[in-house]
Amino acid sequence: MRSPLILGSRGSKLALWQANFIKSTLERQRPIEVRIETIRTTGDKITDVPLATVGGTKALFTKEIEEALLAARIDLAVHSLKDLPTYLPEGLMLAAIPAREDARDALISRHGERWNQLPAGARVGTSSLRRQVQLRRLRKDLVIEPLRGNLDTRLRKLDEGQYDAVVVAQAGLKRMGWADRATQVFSVEEMLPAIGQGALAIETRADDEELLAGLDGLRDPETEAAITAERAFLARLGGGCQVPLAGYAQVKGERLRLKGVVVSTDGEQAVEGSEEGAASEAEAIGKALAERLLKQGAAEILAAIAAGAVRPPGSA
Repeated sequence: MRSPLILGSRGSKLALWQANFIKSTLERQRPIEVRIETIRTTGDKITDVPLATVGGTKALFTKEIEEALLAARIDLAVHSLKDLPTYLPEGLMLAAIPAREDARDALISRHGERWNQLPAGARVGTSSLRRQVQLRRLRKDLVIEPLRGNLDTRLRKLDEGQYDAVVVAQAGLKRMGWADRATQVFSVEEMLPAIGQGALAIETRADDEELLAGLDGLRDPETEAAITAERAFLARLGGGCQVPLAGYAQVKGERLRLKGVVVSTDGEQAVEGSEEGAASEAEAIGKALAERLLKQGAAEILAAIAAGAVRPPGSA
C-alpha cells in the first residue's frame, strides 16, 4: 500500500478520535504513514437550527469530505456511519466497516435521574427527531428542546444548566472516555438506535484497487452484515433526518435479527416490527422488514411527513 495515505475527517474532538483510531490501526497493521486532513462540512457550519429543518440534510456531514475524495485530495475518509447518506456519489464506495461500538443512546441528567425519574416538565436537549419522538412515547410531559453542537459542547450546555438532561450516543461517550457521565443507557426496547449508530464508515474511491485491498484488516463481518440490513431498511423507506425512523440489527452466530420502527413526527403513531434470517441474507432482511412496515401503516406516516401534514413538536 502506498505511503503516506491522506485520511479526511471532520475536526471535532470525537471525529478526530475516530480518525486517529483508524490511523493507528492501519499503521499498526502495515509499514505506512497516515496523515489526517481536517475538513469542515456544511453540518459543522450550521449550528443554530435543527438539522431536520435544513433542506438537503442527507449529506450535511459528508459532502465536502466526499468532494475531497473525488478530487483525490485525500485517499480515504472516516465517518460516523449514521451520517453517511444511503446512496453514495458515483465513484465512491463504502470500503470497510470496523467492529461496532455500543449502538445505544444515553441519558445524562444534571441530578442523576433516569428518564422515568425526571420531574414533570423537565427540559431534555436533543435535535434528533428520532430521539424526540421516542422520548415522547416514554414521557409526553417532557419538554424537548433543540440541542446542536459537538459532544463536548452538548455536555457543557448541560453543565451550564441550559437543560435538565440531554440524550447522546453512548458510543461517543465511550470513545471520548466519558462513559461515566451517562446517568442511564437506554435499552433498545426503550429507544431504538439510529441506523448505523456506533459504527464507523471507511469511504474510498471505487477505482482505488490498491487501497481497497489494504483495508481488509479493518473489516468486521458481523458489523458489516448488521449495517447492510439496517441500511437496506432505510433505503427502502427513503428515510433521512426529516423522518423519525430507527433500526438496529444484531448478529448471533449465523443468524441476524433486525428491529425497526417508523414514528410520526408528533410521536402519536408508530409502526414497528422485527425480521430474522441468515446473516448472509442481510440486505433481503432489511428490505423485507421495510416492506412489512409499509403495509402495516408506515406508508401513510411517511406520506403525511412528506406532505408536511405532521410537524415535530415545537416547530412553526
